[in-house]
Parts: sequence; structure tokens; C-alpha cells
Amino acid sequence: MVRVEGVGEVTDADFGFEVLSGERPVLVQFTAEWCGPCRQLAPVLGEIARERADRLRVVQLDVDRNPGTTAAYGVLSTPTLMVFRDGEPVWQTVGARAKGRLVRDLEGAGVL
Repeated sequence: MVRVEGVGEVTDADFGFEVLSGERPVLVQFTAEWCGPCRQLAPVLGEIARERADRLRVVQLDVDRNPGTTAAYGVLSTPTLMVFRDGEPVWQTVGARAKGRLVRDLEGAGVL
């Protein structure tokens, strides 16, 4: 998993506390070490995390190391992006995308 400034890491053990009980929306990237598109998306997520820190928290979850959460949310492909608000998933997409498109998608979903 690519470490990115501004993007946290969550696990099966702390997902409930870090994501589901958050006061602001949380964008979770379900990722893996071997995932090329995940590596391409990482800097985009880092920029969004830094620029929109007041409105959105961004974290990564390694699907290979955290099979419980991955299975619980039916994640079958990486990168899967999922936004949680008030403990519930409210938006989801699969695949890497350019920053502009991702921001527009998040704005259209009422996340940003």
C-alpha cells in the first residue's frame, strides 16, 4: 500500500471507530500492494485529503490484510472508493480516476 501524506490507514480492528463513528464523512480507499491503479490514485487522494480536510477524511484499507471489512462491504475489486457518513456507506465507485472527475463525483453525491 502506498503511504500518502494526509491519508490515514485503517484496519479491521479500528474500522468501526475510525470510519463508522466519525463526525465528518470518511472516504475509504480499499487498496492492495499489488494494485497498479491504486498506486496511481494515491497522490490524487492525498491532494483531496489535504485540500478538503475540513469536510472529508480520507483513509486506506489494505484488502489483503483486512478481509473482514472487505467482505462485509462486498468489495471485489481494487481500488474501490466508498464514502461513509453517519456510519453508513453513501457513495461508491470502482477504479482510478482523475482528480477533477473524482471531485465532481464527490460534489455530485453531496459529499464535498
